[in-house]
Amino acid sequence: MFRILLLAGILFLNSCVQKEKTTVPQNIGNPVLPGWFADPTIKKFGDVYYIYATTDNEMLASGAPTVWYSSDLKNWYNYIMEIPSLNAVTLRNFWAPDIVEGDDGSYYLYFGNCQAGCHIYGYVSDTPVGPWKKLDEDDTPVIAHNYPIPGFPSLDAQFFKDDDGTIYAHWGTWVHYNSGYAVGILNSENMAEISNGKNIPLEQTPNPFEAAYLMKKGDKYILMYSAESCHNETYKVLYSFADSPYGPFTPGKNNPILQTNDAETVHGPGHHSVLQNGDDYYIVYHKHDYPFTAGGMARQVCIDSMIFENDSTIKAVVPTLNGIHSFIPSQVPENIAFNEKSTASSSYYLQSSEYDYRYKPEYAFDDNNATMWKAADNTFPQSLILDLGETRMIKRVATQFEFATYYYKYKIEYSNDNINWQLFADRSENRIPGSPMIDDNKVNARYLKLTILGTEKTGTYAAVWNMKVYEQQFELPLGLENKPSENRPGTITTKSLLVSFDLNEKSAGKPFERLSNTGTLGGELVKSGDVKIVKDKETDKKVIQFEKGALTLEGIPVPKSLQWNGSFTVTAWVKNPEISDRGECLASWCDRTAFYLANSYNAVHYNRSNYGAVAHLDGHFDLPYKNVPEANKWHHIVVTFDGVVEKVYVDGKLDTAQNMLLSSAIKNAKIRIGASDIGEYYTGLMASFGLYDYALSKDEIVQLYLKN
Repeated sequence: MFRILLLAGILFLNSCVQKEKTTVPQNIGNPVLPGWFADPTIKKFGDVYYIYATTDNEMLASGAPTVWYSSDLKNWYNYIMEIPSLNAVTLRNFWAPDIVEGDDGSYYLYFGNCQAGCHIYGYVSDTPVGPWKKLDEDDTPVIAHNYPIPGFPSLDAQFFKDDDGTIYAHWGTWVHYNSGYAVGILNSENMAEISNGKNIPLEQTPNPFEAAYLMKKGDKYILMYSAESCHNETYKVLYSFADSPYGPFTPGKNNPILQTNDAETVHGPGHHSVLQNGDDYYIVYHKHDYPFTAGGMARQVCIDSMIFENDSTIKAVVPTLNGIHSFIPSQVPENIAFNEKSTASSSYYLQSSEYDYRYKPEYAFDDNNATMWKAADNTFPQSLILDLGETRMIKRVATQFEFATYYYKYKIEYSNDNINWQLFADRSENRIPGSPMIDDNKVNARYLKLTILGTEKTGTYAAVWNMKVYEQQFELPLGLENKPSENRPGTITTKSLLVSFDLNEKSAGKPFERLSNTGTLGGELVKSGDVKIVKDKETDKKVIQFEKGALTLEGIPVPKSLQWNGSFTVTAWVKNPEISDRGECLASWCDRTAFYLANSYNAVHYNRSNYGAVAHLDGHFDLPYKNVPEANKWHHIVVTFDGVVEKVYVDGKLDTAQNMLLSSAIKNAKIRIGASDIGEYYTGLMASFGLYDYALSKDEIVQLYLKN
């Protein structure tokens, strides 16, 4: 009876820590892009609009180099650009791109990269979408790190062509630590060199962070920029003005002009560009997602009106959910699936210490890029059924999956009775990424069923921003299609306990060299350093005492079910005599040197630091305990990740949680107990351990706690 009452009490307390928030209001304007993209630069070449952006929500914003294009500013199409890699490293960072049309009619693309030093590199093409060629085959950057002063990180470059043809560059990030923004002149003949580089003093752009953007209004040069921290709600846009691109600049009196709104439906807006249409101006920026993802790295692109009071004063921008009124007639016909009835095989219910939110099936048909349907877990197949209410002619289906740059294996079927189904489109062996995925046919049907069979990346979910249905086919602006990926589909979870040990096979107080792994991976846990089996005086049970050593699963690679966004659970009964401010790693299974990026690394800790519970190599992503477990007492510590939310439980109760998309690097990693890949030793007792390749439920965690 005591255990039943204890279980009920724990479950009640777990439910009480949730704080319900309202769902995102419906909108049909912002965000303008269906997916995770940031640092947008908008351009118009010919009759087509282009948005070049950082691909977000993976490996610290290090996704594929893409461009979005549209003829009406509403319907956007994604294309992965062909950009040659650097000679020293495979190109991964494609940060804050900008593009300039040269006097020779060529297009020049610039972006930041920190893999071999934080430089701005340049490429050239005959078209705005590539394929691209290097401006310098030896990878000499257009703007190098340390220019114009030592230590200056050359990132976030934006280019402005003045009335006389001079092209100015403004750049810099973390500039509050680096003497302010930088300005220079681009060589307009070779488009590959910067001269006359100078710093803009900090006082001319108060409270700066990154993302300088220069434009001209009348005779005034307006230097807009982003302030505070891109990781949270403080991110905002400010501006200063001057008579020259070099300044001196005078801060705008009504700063900031774009910031988080009171309802926080627009959260952390910034890193923008500006589109001009006649006398009208539009600011294109990114904001954070809802529910909010840790570190603010799941960003989405929005567009709103920007109004000048006079040539040197910008009025405060009103960030909206509806976006802007279209000033371009659209040739895209009616989406007959809009707000029609829908069901799904399952849907994800996000419950954490901060959110109570459902990814409903109807979100796939609300024409809203802020909402999506997401399946309940990252297993397959998962299906989504649309009911049009009556039989309609269907000629085209456009599906916007969660990740535009990775492929989804799927099929679309149609029916008139929701029982007998026929094939509309078969992409069951698809390897082509894209957004939207366009499937054409000609059928009469009332129902459509999308069945997602797998994804390119391990751990990613069946998830759809929007699924649009048309009675007519129509011309696409450029008609581009991405190349098929060479990657195999993501690895499916084994739903098993991978690593554990049984101390009954060893005697307390006697030396040992290895323990059998009783998990499904098999093999042996090999001792290194000071690791002993002792009797715990409090429980009279055999436990492992770690001083400065570890148990490593030798000869068996980290399973691919744990790579990328793969789900996991780590459980451990531990007693830490003294809680330190660093180290104290209970388990690790990633290699922090593989990508050097924050969310490519995972390790479970027991300390007081910023990664007191889970380390991801960056304080903006790491997960500290809300209540550090008391020293010198036995605690059951559990960390779970289901592909969406990372949760920490202490003694059967939820302690803290964060939304997170991981990009786990396991290629050269080893599974270690009691230490990280670089040491960070745990110095305490451990009675049991478990590493699973799936997320245990709250009930399962409580049962484990009560069992022991």
